[in-house]
Amino acid sequence: MIQKKICLLGSFAVGKTSLIQQHINSLFSDKYLTTVGVKIDKAVFEIDGKQLSLMIWDIAGEDDFTNIRPAYLRGLDGYIIVIDGSRNSTVHKALSIHQKVVESCGEIPVVFAINKADIKHEWEVTEEQFSQLKRTDYPVFETSAKSGQSVDSIFSNLGGQLLQHHG
Repeated sequence: MIQKKICLLGSFAVGKTSLIQQHINSLFSDKYLTTVGVKIDKAVFEIDGKQLSLMIWDIAGEDDFTNIRPAYLRGLDGYIIVIDGSRNSTVHKALSIHQKVVESCGEIPVVFAINKADIKHEWEVTEEQFSQLKRTDYPVFETSAKSGQSVDSIFSNLGGQLLQHHG
């Protein structure tokens, strides 16, 4: 079995924990609980006949007062950057976090998730920002932790990248 460490990163309250809970337990809760520090979950699944075990690090959201601790990124194999479609400021923060990870870990597998697709009518992410994200070489998914839209896809896409990267 291949074991990999991944992190979910992004601003506070973008839905990182909710995406993990939806993926692992098919659950969604409207109750917002702030992640303090880091919470680690495990998911095992099969891609192309290979068993992949993911240690999923749910890192506390980054804002003007808190930054991701570099120690959390040690040994990182891949990551999902979560953006809240209804909060424009989370796009800039996501790109900033992405840059920090690249500087710290180099080019490793990554997926961008624009979350809260179930309330797309409230999105503040502009078409220009969306196009800018799509122009990167990284996969971009519209997700909803509430409805489950594309939640499994972000994990399986990252898993596929990890297996390719693994060799």
